[in-house]
Amino acid sequence: MQAIPALLGPTGSGKTLLALRLGEELPLEVVSADATTVYRGLDIGTDKPTPEERARVPHHLIDVLEPSEAMSVARFLEMAEGAIAEVLARGRVPLVVGGTGYYVRALSEGLHELPPPDPVLQEALWRELGERGLEPLLEELRLASPEDARRVGQNPRRLVRALEVLRRTGTPPARFPKRPPRFRYKKLVLLPPRAWLWPRLEERARRQFARGLVEEVRGLLARYPEIPTALQAIGYKEVVGYLRGEYSLEEAIERDIRAVKAYAKRQYTWFRHEPGDVTYLLKGGEAAYEGLRDWLRLHFGL
Repeated sequence: MQAIPALLGPTGSGKTLLALRLGEELPLEVVSADATTVYRGLDIGTDKPTPEERARVPHHLIDVLEPSEAMSVARFLEMAEGAIAEVLARGRVPLVVGGTGYYVRALSEGLHELPPPDPVLQEALWRELGERGLEPLLEELRLASPEDARRVGQNPRRLVRALEVLRRTGTPPARFPKRPPRFRYKKLVLLPPRAWLWPRLEERARRQFARGLVEEVRGLLARYPEIPTALQAIGYKEVVGYLRGEYSLEEAIERDIRAVKAYAKRQYTWFRHEPGDVTYLLKGGEAAYEGLRDWLRLHFGL
């Protein structure tokens, strides 16, 4: 089974810029493993590569869905493995790049074959989540399957899906059989010091607001007033609260910064336990370039 390179790491660690630089030097095409850049119109708040950058280095799984559409892990897996196969067929190297750890884990470890979603039960669970809060429902899942509870973490959408499966079938998702992965992966994980990353996350959040994040969200709300899942992404949900008059613009920025740091902390924890063939690079941004380049040369002959 052919090995595929994957560049992973927490948000803000420099994955996008490194992939662009490498893609201009090597026969690489980027396969994005990011849960938000799949959506059209979510540009500023996701720091998505620009159309000009994507013209220089081919990217896959960016701008493939409308914000009103749902993106499941199973759907991502089908699209990503299809893109990887297409890149290989052209004689080029697919580089999986992302920070959505669950997507990468599904690619490399396989995915549990669950029954199709039940929209009626999911709607009831969303109502229950709004009434009771996340922790009681997470505890229900934890009692049935600690493994699923760890995987779900604080993600409401994954919690709703896991409980839907559990309540319908009596079996938690982790006990369903897995479909094996189509490819094997060698992974390089960027884990820069938090003292390096935290100021960059703060600066990036403020820069996104200065670039027009509020206007971007206002336009999305005009098109999708029902607040689809896509607008629950970090940065977007904080702006939604500001536009509803729930707090000031400065408070929205501070909430964004706190949320993105909390997300990065969870990513550090997740990636420190990444299974398989993993190399850790305790750097980020340009400082990681030589190490990443040497890794690609050693393992892939590039």
